[in-house]
Amino acid sequence: MNIEEFSILTFLGSTAAGFLGALTGLGGGVIIVPMLALLLGVDIRYAIGASLVSVIATSSGAASAYVKEGFSNIRLGMFLEMATTFGALLGAAVAGMISTKIIAVIFGIVLLYSAFLSVRNHRPATIEDTPDFLADSLHLDASYPSLRGPVAYHVHAIPTGFSLMFLAGTLSGMLGIGSGAVKVLAMDRAMRVPFKVSTTTSNFMIGVTAAASAGVYLNRGIYEGGRPNEATELP
Repeated sequence: MNIEEFSILTFLGSTAAGFLGALTGLGGGVIIVPMLALLLGVDIRYAIGASLVSVIATSSGAASAYVKEGFSNIRLGMFLEMATTFGALLGAAVAGMISTKIIAVIFGIVLLYSAFLSVRNHRPATIEDTPDFLADSLHLDASYPSLRGPVAYHVHAIPTGFSLMFLAGTLSGMLGIGSGAVKVLAMDRAMRVPFKVSTTTSNFMIGVTAAASAGVYLNRGIYEGGRPNEATELP
C-alpha cells in the first residue's frame, strides 16, 4: 500500500469515526484503533496515540454544539472528569508496561461487553424517581430540551458512577478509545441519566480524558533519557 492509498483510507475511516463518535458519544476511537491496527497494519501503540489526538478534536467539535443546545449536563461532566482524568493517566502509564497482545485482548473484551450492555433492557429515567441525596447536594439534577419543552431528570448512584468513570478513564488511556462506550453506559445504566444527556455529556468529557492520556503518550514517544522509548518503536 502506497502513501496515497493509506491517506485516502485513513481519511475515509476517520470521517466515519468522527460522525459516529459525535452521534453516539463514543468518541470515534472504537473505529480508529481497529482501522489503523487491523486494516492498515499500524502498530497498535501508535494507533492508540493517534486515536487519542483525533478524539480530542472530535469531542471539541461535537461538544460545542451540544452545550449550546442545552443537552449536555456540564456540572455532572465536570464532576465526573475528576475520576476519568486520574484514570486516563493511570491507563496510559499501564499501557507502556504491557504487551500489545494483552492490549488487543482487553480492547476486544471491552467492545463486546459494551455491546452486550447496550442491548439489555433497563429502567428509563423519569422525573418521578426519588431524588438522590448526594446528587441533590451537588446540584447535578438538570433538564434537557425537547419538542414538548424542558424535560427534567434526576441523577442517581453517584459513588457507583464515579467509580465507573475512573475505570472508563483507565480504559481510555490504555486503549485510546476515549472511553465513551463506558461513560455512556455508566451514565445511562448506573446513574439513570437520559440517553440523550448521556451521549452529549460523554462528548463534553471525552476531550479532557483523551488530552490527559495523550500527553503521556506524546512524552513517551519522543524521548526517554535521550533515546526513543522502546515501547513505541516500530518492530
